[in-house]
Amino acid sequence: MRIGIFSDVHANIEALTAILKALETRGVDQYVCLGDIIGYGADPAPCIKAIREKTTHVVIGNHDAAGSGRMNLEDYYAEARDAIKYSWSKIDDSDKNWLRGLPYSVRDGEILYSHGAPHAPELFEYLFSEDQVDDYRHDFPKLATVTFIGHSHLTVGFDITPREVAGFVEPVVTLEKDHKYIFTVGSVGQPRDRDTRAACVIFDNIARRVEYVRVPYDISATQQKILAAGLPHQFAQRLQLGM
Repeated sequence: MRIGIFSDVHANIEALTAILKALETRGVDQYVCLGDIIGYGADPAPCIKAIREKTTHVVIGNHDAAGSGRMNLEDYYAEARDAIKYSWSKIDDSDKNWLRGLPYSVRDGEILYSHGAPHAPELFEYLFSEDQVDDYRHDFPKLATVTFIGHSHLTVGFDITPREVAGFVEPVVTLEKDHKYIFTVGSVGQPRDRDTRAACVIFDNIARRVEYVRVPYDISATQQKILAAGLPHQFAQRLQLGM
């Protein structure tokens, strides 16, 4: 099975449409979203609609949790709060209830899906470094064979054995026997790895391979919508910087 996994859409329908088309073209059998569907962008409702129609699994992201009352909105800086409030005002009760009911993580056989660090997904913690991931090495038997997370908007991974943790940024990784992995899948709608293209991954569980996919989209159209909606201008500017 080929599984397309994406995260951090942030109400960017142009980027999401491009990613879903690219995954379909690449013969994906199943779609998974790792949260943060709302916030920053101008099109939360179309993004939710597409994700509800397409995906097998969805987990809640911190922006989704803040909008739905499962996280304190006051934890966010003012502009992010404004964007979350905007998103919440643009979706109907069905979508609001759906977001409220999303799980923090999903275990599907050897795979774990989570928005943030998987040890306590309700805390939405980041995983940036080998030092942070080293804690998982000490709990190796309990770790899923392969874990996919979002949240950081970066495209990095970690190869874990009982002896060591090695970070990597390779675009294609073949899983090794007796190793375990955590992949951060990047962001569809707000990339922050200095690459402006929308990001996702494909996991082929037969070939035992994870591939990062980058897809261009109409950034200008997304920027114009953000500005027309009266959302903070930096959310538009970021898109052409990839950071």
